[in-house]
Amino acid sequence: MKTRHDLNRRQFIQTAAIAASGLSLSATAAEIQSRPQGKPQVGCLSWCFHSLGPAADPEPALDVIGELGFDGVELIVTARRDLKEFWTGARIARLNRKLRRNKLRVSQFVLFQPVVEDLSSTDRAAREQALAYFEAGCQIGKELGAPIINIVAPWARELKGPTEYLPRYYEIAKPKPGQKYHIDIAEGFDWDRVWNAYVETTKACLSRAKAHGLKFSIEQHTHCLVPDAASFLLLWDQIRDDDLGYNLDAGWTLLQREYPAVAIYKVGKHLMNVHMRDIDGMMRQFPAFGRGVMDIEAIITALKQVGFNGFASIEQDQHPGDPDIQETCREYLRIMREWI
Repeated sequence: MKTRHDLNRRQFIQTAAIAASGLSLSATAAEIQSRPQGKPQVGCLSWCFHSLGPAADPEPALDVIGELGFDGVELIVTARRDLKEFWTGARIARLNRKLRRNKLRVSQFVLFQPVVEDLSSTDRAAREQALAYFEAGCQIGKELGAPIINIVAPWARELKGPTEYLPRYYEIAKPKPGQKYHIDIAEGFDWDRVWNAYVETTKACLSRAKAHGLKFSIEQHTHCLVPDAASFLLLWDQIRDDDLGYNLDAGWTLLQREYPAVAIYKVGKHLMNVHMRDIDGMMRQFPAFGRGVMDIEAIITALKQVGFNGFASIEQDQHPGDPDIQETCREYLRIMREWI
């Protein structure tokens, strides 16, 4: 096969793969060359600077994030009762004033998984209650000017592990003799029933989001109904609405041994938002950004190639011995500005 010298290495790999499948090489090359390059925006999650407990107040974080120079911020509802008791009209108005002063946009508004975990329940009453929580979150997101409402995909209620947050159960650090990696599966578990109910519930969530002028993004975590890019595409194919999109978490993606750059190409135009983390060499923990093995250059290249203009926002875990979180966020900004 004759090599086209006006293609870069990644374009050559893409066109070679398509040529091998019998499609037109010249047409594909032209399409790749003419595709608009994306320019990701750089954001920060407010919970880099506050807890995920009930009534977690993001207001102090906004001054820090704004002063650091981020383009946007994500805010989160951490408990069901906070929908009424914490996210009041007065607080939302105060947050909006602070957002304007710090020249920050709310890139997306997030409902913490426990708030809407029953979206995957096979009990209709539980699902309806979760949908009510979801819609209340949509209203708050709209008032904050967010374009997107986001959740981590729930897991089947019939699955239970040794941790309250099942996605965190992905290893046994020091197994005891005879100990097995185990998840309890309820008797009578019916995957098709769970999945089909979740598809219908996702449609209901999307309808509520759109009624408030929002798009809806779903993030993948271990053991959830959407654990990776391929499962999101399966879900999207059953709904087929461009207001439903993927929130790729780079750390959770690589933790599950899916290369984030490839996942970005998989979801393509359906990618709405990105959470950025670094990861250690064993693919277990998320160290301070810039100190792990995450291929940041490949991620940024992929985002540009698929025409992504949304937010890539840092979500940073803290471990003993890590640098100050402000220092880590400052380093994240430096790295991302350099590559973008």
